[in-house]
Amino acid sequence: QEQLVESGGRLVQTGGSLRLSCAASGRFFGGYAMGWFRQAPGKEREFVAAINWSGVTTKYTDSVKGRFTISRDSAENTVNLQMNSLQPEDTAVYYCASTLGFDVEVSTTRYHYWGRGTQVTVSS
Repeated sequence: QEQLVESGGRLVQTGGSLRLSCAASGRFFGGYAMGWFRQAPGKEREFVAAINWSGVTTKYTDSVKGRFTISRDSAENTVNLQMNSLQPEDTAVYYCASTLGFDVEVSTTRYHYWGRGTQVTVSS
C-alpha cells in the first residue's frame, strides 16, 4: 500500500527553523514530481513547494521564496522541506504529496498521493 508519512512539525518561535521530512513506502516515488502543501484553519489547502523527478527543478510560492528549500533523496524515497525564518503566517498543517508525472505542479488536482500532514505552529 502506497503511503506518505510526514514528520518534523512542532511549535517554534518566530524566526526559527524546522525541517520537515516525508517518507514514502509501498511504492517507489523517486521517479515522480513531489510537493508540499499547507492548510491553515479556515483556509484552503495551498501550494508551498514542489520538486521534479530528478531534483533539478523546484518551484515555490512567493511567500516562502528565499526561506524554504525543498529537496529529495530518491534513493531513500524521501522529500524534505527546510523552513527558515518562520513567521506566524506559516502556521498550518503541512502535507506531502506525489504526482504521477515528472514535472513540478502547483495544483492539488495534479497530485495523486497525500500524507496525513504534520502540524507546524509558529508563535509570535
